[in-house]
Amino acid sequence: MFITKKYLSRRTVLRGLGVSVALPFLDSMVPAQTPIRKTAAVPKSRLACIEMVHGMAGSTMDGSEKHYWSPAAEGRAFEITQTLKALEPYRDYLTIVSDTDLYPATAWSADEEGGDHNRSSAVYLTASHPKLTEGADISCGISVDQLYAQRYGQDTPLPSIQLCVDNGDGTGACGYGYACVYKDTISWSSSTQPLPMELNPRAAFERLFGDGGSPGERGARRRADRSILDLIAHDVSRLQKDLDSKDRSRLNDYLADVREIERRLQQVEKYNAGNPSRELPAAPLGVPDSYEEHVKLMFDLQALGFMAEVTRVSAFKMSIDVSQRIFPESGVKVPFHSLSHHGENPATLAEFAKLNAYHVSLLPYFIEKLKDTPDGDGNLLDHSIVLYGSPMGDGNVHNHKRVPVILLGKANGRLSGNLHVRCKDGTPMANVLLTMLHKLGADAERFGDSTGVVSI
Repeated sequence: MFITKKYLSRRTVLRGLGVSVALPFLDSMVPAQTPIRKTAAVPKSRLACIEMVHGMAGSTMDGSEKHYWSPAAEGRAFEITQTLKALEPYRDYLTIVSDTDLYPATAWSADEEGGDHNRSSAVYLTASHPKLTEGADISCGISVDQLYAQRYGQDTPLPSIQLCVDNGDGTGACGYGYACVYKDTISWSSSTQPLPMELNPRAAFERLFGDGGSPGERGARRRADRSILDLIAHDVSRLQKDLDSKDRSRLNDYLADVREIERRLQQVEKYNAGNPSRELPAAPLGVPDSYEEHVKLMFDLQALGFMAEVTRVSAFKMSIDVSQRIFPESGVKVPFHSLSHHGENPATLAEFAKLNAYHVSLLPYFIEKLKDTPDGDGNLLDHSIVLYGSPMGDGNVHNHKRVPVILLGKANGRLSGNLHVRCKDGTPMANVLLTMLHKLGADAERFGDSTGVVSI
């Protein structure tokens, strides 16, 4: 018998004028009668690092006793807590690591006192202490997402993407002797090179799918409500002829996802262009006024990037320190930063826990997309680590003890999920970051102020 199944390269790209659309994983990318684990199509792990600022109610003494964040029981027979309730359907993918500290985010000298909000984000993924400066001589450390991207992201079109939902200009001084860039990003490609976070979903979309031609061509296409898919229609038709029904269906679903995101971007831009009383008047045209819609668009873009392996690494900053946003969907009417200064009042602390739970409730939108997306011999969530947490513990006193940390995903079988680990007091959060690197396949003896690994 002769094997006639055609083999499609994992790096196949559909191209049009200024547009480059990579493909999701298809069965046709595995040579006939070859186990997937023995091919170049074996998926490499994806890494998504997500930060929420201002700490958590569960990191306070009262909140810890009430188990707002960390479960009472360790091991696998733990009960999902109030704040993490939305993740109950994904407990088989959920790893909770409690009671780690982020010591490099604390003040190391009298001159640094009061600057916790300005240091926190820079420390979150670097576990390194930022240099106190308002000038160009900034210094911190390489972040875990960039260390992974430098080792395992160089064969993708984008080694990494950095996204945010609150605007920081990354320039000038932001008080307490710190340059603004320290609080405006969580990604550092080296100790002196912070990476800007992209606020505009349209700009992120065009990074993922090519530059879309010249600025004039992009503008004309948007004004005509044309899709980038119009520019690759010929390539799509030609490719579909060589695919079986299963791959054609998967390809069609993927392109439908691309088109749906593009349609939503066009709706946002059309609404903002005709609305002089925007809630965010200074934001780019493609930024929704709705926080939740903005977050979902950014999650969609990360999922698409992972699906087609345009990138394997993302960093997502879901807020910015001292933000006074109000989140109507949460049912909490107090501004975010003000509420984090709860004064240990039980009623106010309970409201802060409610807001924390709302922020966590946005994660399933992303997690479900990863879980529902086939990827090699499993799904994207099987082949990913999603980190969610905060570099602050108790926002009321600006400490960095008992910082909230969870991981979602299986990291290609290296994480079992359904686990709660409680660390010894004083354990560096860097131990979690170092453990993540090992689970992702990256050899490293130390990371930041790590002292070892966590048994997960």
